[in-house]
Amino acid sequence: MPPLPDVIAGPWRAVLVLGVTEILAWGAIFYPPVLTVPLIAHERGWSMTFAMGGFSLALLTAGLVSPRVGRLIDRHGGHRVMPIGSLLAALGLALIVYADHPAAYLAVWLLIGVATAAILYDPAFATLGRIFGAAARRPITALTLAGGFASTVSWPATHVLLEAVGWRGTYLVYAALLALVAAPLHAFALPRTRATVAAPSDQSVQAPSVVLPPTGWPFLLVAAAFAAYAFVPSGLSAHLLAIFGRAGIDAATVVAIGALFGPAQVAARICELMFARSIHPLPIARFAVALLLAAFALMALFGPPPRWPRVSR
Repeated sequence: MPPLPDVIAGPWRAVLVLGVTEILAWGAIFYPPVLTVPLIAHERGWSMTFAMGGFSLALLTAGLVSPRVGRLIDRHGGHRVMPIGSLLAALGLALIVYADHPAAYLAVWLLIGVATAAILYDPAFATLGRIFGAAARRPITALTLAGGFASTVSWPATHVLLEAVGWRGTYLVYAALLALVAAPLHAFALPRTRATVAAPSDQSVQAPSVVLPPTGWPFLLVAAAFAAYAFVPSGLSAHLLAIFGRAGIDAATVVAIGALFGPAQVAARICELMFARSIHPLPIARFAVALLLAAFALMALFGPPPRWPRVSR
């Protein structure tokens, strides 16, 4: 990373801006439902399946809309697309407070899904790719280090807000943060520059790399692997705290456990940068999946004690 004055004045400013806005976006949209949706379902007399289904609908909508958002960012820049996403997300979070009818509730989550496709990691990476071009790997890695702390910030903050102002006030606070902090940062602080592709000289012409078409069994297997892996972290983020709560762990301890996700993610990325920079991605992915399976096996075999010990004060 260049010196701080160059970061502020140059394209690396995008990493600082997106580091802040990604923590806000993930912290306002992705992580709170595990704490807020049970309260919404209880107050409105809905089943947990239906209430959490709205969040799932938002994730599905985000996946369907993402290709279009990526093309808009490539054409117009993240400084124009991401502010709209922040404002749409703020509007959606505010409307949840008033969406008493099931159809209105699902419609609001559809809106949040469109916004999600325009403000979480995918549009942020596309924005960095537009700004840095082929040199975007280091900025993207730096951004993921900052964004890894979103759960560490969001779950404790959400827990405190729920105790202070309830789930309605919590969503209104997050809506205000997205509208008054994230949207202006996206609109006015993101660099407008776009990387240029230098034409190769005759002496340095390289053979083009082989690009497999998005068809056939290799593509289907890769898509299935990504979908299966994405299903697991999404399910964990949505239900792990509830699972711990049903195991008898008090709410404050559950939130503290969830807050460890961020440091763990950041530590894993630092270890990858330090020790696995020259290793092919496939062995790293296999190792990560093996660790995940081992963690699930340990939880299934041992798990939390029937009565979690409380710390005496």
